[in-house]
Amino acid sequence: MTRLEGAANVVLRVPCVVALDLLYRWDVQDFTLLTYDLSVLRAPSMRDVYYLAQLTCAVLLLLPLRHLLRLYLYLLTALLLYMAHQTARDFIRQEMSSQLSAYTARDSLTRSVSTLTGLVMVATLCSILMRTRQVWLFSAPLLPLLARLAGLPLQALPLLCTLSIAPSLLVMTYTALTSLSGLLRLFRAACGEMCQVTDFSRLLVVGMSLWSQIAVPLLFLVFWLVVFVLHIVSTLTSRPGALEQQGPLFIFLNSVAECCGTPYCLLGLTFTVSYLALGMLNLCKFYLQGYTALQNGNVMHRGVTEGVTLMLLALQTGLLDLHVLQRTFLLSIILFIVVTSTLQSMVEISDPIVLALAATGNRSPWKHLRGVSMCLFLFIFPSFMAYKLSHFFDMDFWLLIMVSSCLLTSLQVLGTFFIYSLFMVELFQDGGVERMDEIIYGVNAVSRVLEFLVALCVVAYGTWESMFGEWSWIGVSVIIVHSYVNVWLRAQSGWSSFLLRREAAHKIGALPRASEEQLRAHNDLCSICFQEMSAAVLTSCSHFFHPDCLRKWLYIQDTCPLCHHPVKPSSTPEPQAAESWEEAWSEEETSEEAEPAGGEAEPAEEEPGPAGGEGRAAEVGMGSGIVNV
Repeated sequence: MTRLEGAANVVLRVPCVVALDLLYRWDVQDFTLLTYDLSVLRAPSMRDVYYLAQLTCAVLLLLPLRHLLRLYLYLLTALLLYMAHQTARDFIRQEMSSQLSAYTARDSLTRSVSTLTGLVMVATLCSILMRTRQVWLFSAPLLPLLARLAGLPLQALPLLCTLSIAPSLLVMTYTALTSLSGLLRLFRAACGEMCQVTDFSRLLVVGMSLWSQIAVPLLFLVFWLVVFVLHIVSTLTSRPGALEQQGPLFIFLNSVAECCGTPYCLLGLTFTVSYLALGMLNLCKFYLQGYTALQNGNVMHRGVTEGVTLMLLALQTGLLDLHVLQRTFLLSIILFIVVTSTLQSMVEISDPIVLALAATGNRSPWKHLRGVSMCLFLFIFPSFMAYKLSHFFDMDFWLLIMVSSCLLTSLQVLGTFFIYSLFMVELFQDGGVERMDEIIYGVNAVSRVLEFLVALCVVAYGTWESMFGEWSWIGVSVIIVHSYVNVWLRAQSGWSSFLLRREAAHKIGALPRASEEQLRAHNDLCSICFQEMSAAVLTSCSHFFHPDCLRKWLYIQDTCPLCHHPVKPSSTPEPQAAESWEEAWSEEETSEEAEPAGGEAEPAEEEPGPAGGEGRAAEVGMGSGIVNV
């Protein structure tokens, strides 16, 4: 589908969504309160018309693009024919009021020629729209004008003008019936396809196909933007001083609240927020890395989280059932939560990019400036929002959750910036910073402890408010989810990381240290960092590694990096291990002849460690820092 077809696919379906939205707002019971008499129409019949109109709009919304385009062309042709008949009627009315000859009076002749030219152009345009060369089929509005030019009496022209409508009606009816046969075949094929759906997976495939065919996100985005712009324009034109009296922020929030009073508008606002969040995240990537970041985007940051958050909060709080002012206040809080979620996603994007600038030794000052400025923005802006929110509202459980989210975002950015500073110090020092891994782990540990304390305070305050204040099922459910996700899982992850590091340090401390004679005889690089070894530890499988490198490796898995033998502390004293090293070394040289060229042996059976490789990596993720393997 080309871009023009994609735009037409969205624009032509917007009126169907507008009609569904208007039908939802329409109250059938109040329809009889109109000025004219509708006593003939009973309430059940009007309700049937109401449901039939909704079904018709839904069917038109699901039509393929070619059928939908043909329908719009048909309606446009009918509108042009109606305008042509109205023009001919106005011409006859003017001629009867003037009572002048069509050829002797200059004004009458000019009017006749101009009207004739316009009607011929309309007939030609109708034939083009209907894809036919028979222009005479749409020339019925010309009959009264030709009769006037032929000299027929003026009294016969109104009757002829009325009779000329019949050929146009016959042509349009015939065209509609011929098109209806194609629609019926389409409906039969669709019903046959739906009857073949026997399981949920096939139904899901059909739903995804319709989703992509109709372009639901773009469709509701355009629909909501049209409704929002029209409401803003009508508000500013009907109340000229509203912008100065109420302020632009209130006008904006009130218009957004007015435009989410129906499920269709709420769905449109959801997709609009998703696209805005996606635009902000792409702008953050573009600011940090340029065009290359947009080509290889992370599928996790698509703006879906922000849109789903808005939808769930709106449904949970009953946003659609509130009055406009209540909806405006509640929607401002929901949008604040969505902004906080967007900032958290921006932190997840910026964190690896900023740390990679210092870890890889990037020398571009402009890239470092952009990374530092983004960190400063993500640190200052959430803190400013938390201050403003706590300054204007009284503290309660929901406000504390929002403020704590802003503070957690600022804490994460502060930890990232501190680690970035350490990497920059190590970059400009010749010898580097000693025990950098331990320092990074300490910074991450402090950051995680602060996040844990903030989450614990939120849970404690919410529990106290539920016990001694206002109690609700929603508040209790939020406390339970918050306790599990932000307190229990954080504590479990931090404690597992601590135990893992302590176990790795214990194993490294229990392994024998290689002597200078052993290092000279080994005369090789560390297999983990590929650097020369001035100090090394000797594993039970007789392999040499830097102590720090092996400790980082043991954070991930507890097997030897070369032969995958479990790394266990030696039970023999170190001198005995040193005496038997020459024998072990000779055995290793003999076994290396049967190994591949890279020096790595493929074990017959790999014994998993206590925690497993990838499982341990997941446990380290929250608090073990950066592991250079």
